[in-house]
Amino acid sequence: MEEKVKQQYDRWLSQPGMPADLADELNSIAGDEDAITDRFYRELEFGTGGLRGVIGAGTNRMNVYNIRKATQGLANYLNASDLPKKVAIGYDSRIKSDVFAKETAAVLAANGIKAYIYPRLEPTPALSWAVRYYGCGAGVCITASHNPAKYNGYKVYGADGCQITLEVAAKILAAIEAVDCFAVQPADFDAALAEGKIEYSSEKCLDDFVDAVYAQRVGDGAGTADLKLVYTPLNGSGLECVKKLLAKLGVTHVTVVPEQEKPDGNFPTCPYPNPEIREAMQKGLELCDKVHPDLLLGTDPDCDRCGTAVPDGKGGYRLITGNEMGVILLDFICRSRIANGTMPENPVAVTTIVSSDMVTAVAKKYGVELRRVLTGFKYIGEQIALLEAAGHPERYIFGFEESYGYLSGPHVRDKDAVNAVLLICEAAAWYARQGMTLGNAIDALYWEYGFYSCTQKSFTFAGETGMEKMAALMQSLRRAPLHEIAGLPVEGYTDYAADRTGLPKANVLEYRLPGGDKVIIRPSGTEPKIKAYLTAVTADAETAAAQLEKLATAAARLLA
Repeated sequence: MEEKVKQQYDRWLSQPGMPADLADELNSIAGDEDAITDRFYRELEFGTGGLRGVIGAGTNRMNVYNIRKATQGLANYLNASDLPKKVAIGYDSRIKSDVFAKETAAVLAANGIKAYIYPRLEPTPALSWAVRYYGCGAGVCITASHNPAKYNGYKVYGADGCQITLEVAAKILAAIEAVDCFAVQPADFDAALAEGKIEYSSEKCLDDFVDAVYAQRVGDGAGTADLKLVYTPLNGSGLECVKKLLAKLGVTHVTVVPEQEKPDGNFPTCPYPNPEIREAMQKGLELCDKVHPDLLLGTDPDCDRCGTAVPDGKGGYRLITGNEMGVILLDFICRSRIANGTMPENPVAVTTIVSSDMVTAVAKKYGVELRRVLTGFKYIGEQIALLEAAGHPERYIFGFEESYGYLSGPHVRDKDAVNAVLLICEAAAWYARQGMTLGNAIDALYWEYGFYSCTQKSFTFAGETGMEKMAALMQSLRRAPLHEIAGLPVEGYTDYAADRTGLPKANVLEYRLPGGDKVIIRPSGTEPKIKAYLTAVTADAETAAAQLEKLATAAARLLA
């Protein structure tokens, strides 16, 4: 064990007033060099996604001391800027989310910065909304999105309601690094609340958020009230806002998955509460077999991602992927806006470099400018801000990323699962009037544009050496560029860290193969994983699936 690791451990162990759970954890690992090293070999990285890590004691864990340190850095940054000295705060159902949110507010109050905190857990997009609603200089959301239960996080938003840029993150990081986590003195939360230094966000703020989502509807609403739904918030924060929205849509046939209805940061029914994976949606699928709804909708714990299943025509239910839903919704929004005369001049849709190329063909059909950005919804939010700065926010009609994030309006600057529920219900009702499900819809679009079969494979590199292994692997791929993958020649190659792409530099490698097939490799920004995004484009579903399997096998050889 390195001496500096031991010194950090001893310093934490000797701190007076250490919360009992942290003190017990530190005492329990005495003499366990691996456990101590894992908690103290580094500090949690602060970037455009803020902080994210396992809950516990140490510099490499999410705890009140690291929350205080990050917030003091944020406060120092704000107080040195011309930004409003106000911060909106939200949180989800994760373990200690409410504690960390109150600590954030208390540190801000001690620094003369007004904090607006939601009185209970609410979706992340509702936090993005609150930032601009209250004219704040920043926002903080305590969430680890769809990570396993042992994680929590601290996401920072700019005054525009977007997650912070690289430049702002660097400035805040510099301020954070100058802070001693044990020297931060938070205000007393209740006293600051009584003095008006902290204020609970109003019910009107939340209701106005739901109204703003409702205002994004693009269809005529016909048939929406006839839909029969099963919904799961995955023990997270989506229930209140989703139910408010469905009531506005007139949808009354809603069955909530009982085991996943109440907030529970332990996520007892799905250890990985991500609607992208079948295990998270399993309880909902089981309920569908009993209730037989038109749609199964699932939102992740902070309600910014939405998963969907629809009848498969064989007595079961079919999960719709994030790319498939992005294609369905872009096509539906375009055809609906053209039909009702609300399509703006020079419309713009935005997606990411790792999302399906099928949307390129859809956008071309409807005369929509498609912009591709780096992975991370903040880059989609930046495109909305650019259109707004140019005086034409109405040009933005839709943005999505393959990881189940969607947004059809400028009301917030982050992916919004409440908005996704609106769009999916509208699209499902429209297709129902044509005698089709959303499954039929994507199949018809495949036959029109070709079978773009997409998947993502993740490879985990945990532990102290995990980040080093990931960096070494990416470097080796750069030193020896691939000339073939799965027996197919590499016809095009882009290194987003070195080549001119018109986008910010990014640790992403893209390999283009014959016929539109593609492999993109990038380390995750929030987890110790390297992700491979695979695309196979063929004339039929069976061939696409077989080709995708070959690409997956090749990716595993490269990255496993």
